[in-house]
Amino acid sequence: MEINSYPSVLLEKAVNEFASLPGIGKKTALRLVLHLLRQDKDTVKRFGNAFIELRNEIKHCKNCHNISDADVCSICSDSFRDATTVCVVENIKDIMAIEGTHQYNGQYHVLGGIISPMDGIGPGDLTITSLEEKVASGAVKEIILALSTTMEGDTTNFFIYRKLSKHNITISTIARGVSIGDELEYTDEVTLGRSIKNRTVFTGSF
Repeated sequence: MEINSYPSVLLEKAVNEFASLPGIGKKTALRLVLHLLRQDKDTVKRFGNAFIELRNEIKHCKNCHNISDADVCSICSDSFRDATTVCVVENIKDIMAIEGTHQYNGQYHVLGGIISPMDGIGPGDLTITSLEEKVASGAVKEIILALSTTMEGDTTNFFIYRKLSKHNITISTIARGVSIGDELEYTDEVTLGRSIKNRTVFTGSF
């Protein structure tokens, strides 16, 4: 049977939904759907409800824009974290990567992307304004720019540096133990941890 010759319209619809996910092709999607069909109805119901509940109930932290179950995420609400140090990251996956190193005890700020004219993403599409407001409040002593070491990441670093350099804070960037062109989420924990610990003052040059 060819991959597109489905014996059931319902099966085809389910496969197409799975195949719409990043990195999932039609063959993998079919394998996943057939696996679910072998499970009992309660198991499949829990599986589906988990995503429905996630989509309906998930929040974004009003302080750092991280994904959260509450208005303020568990990191921002942790009194043992250093609220004067803020690590600026591209997305939530980068927070998970840095937290996995156990080398950082400050807070975060999720930009929601990086400046990329080719993709139509400008500074106004990111949470840079709320980051500047956070710094202007006087509560922050250091900003760590922990963006991917790509051209787009460097461009975003420079833009943020120009926005924040007028404030009396330290602006640092992760050490270049992370290779040029690497994305943070794919960097091993040891290298990433050392890059956070050995961060350097950002001078505004690439």
